[in-house]
Amino acid sequence: MTDARDERRPAGELEAAVMAALWAAGAPLTPGQVQTELGTGLARTTVTTILTRLHEKGVVSRERQGRGYAYVPMQDAQGLTARRMHTELDRDTDREAVLARFVAQLSPDDEQVLRQLLDGDG
Repeated sequence: MTDARDERRPAGELEAAVMAALWAAGAPLTPGQVQTELGTGLARTTVTTILTRLHEKGVVSRERQGRGYAYVPMQDAQGLTARRMHTELDRDTDREAVLARFVAQLSPDDEQVLRQLLDGDG
């Protein structure tokens, strides 16, 4: 039986849960296996739709397994976050302003890490 609360969660939250299951598995999973890993009562068709969308976005790859597909992440969590940051940056025409505001909002510790990375020390 499907839990209606799971069906109404935002798509981003469902995608994050599916990605977490794929990263934890460390091996390709079918939609049914992802459904089992999530343990939320989410309908298999919903899981399949989420995996298909993630594939269309280039976030997961898939390989034939029987009559369906098994899915695997294209990047680790940090790589995916970096990709999202680039996507957001690309949406704005004033990259300099966006970057300036991003840097201005960094914590001192994050600013130090960024400085080390930019200087090639990290």
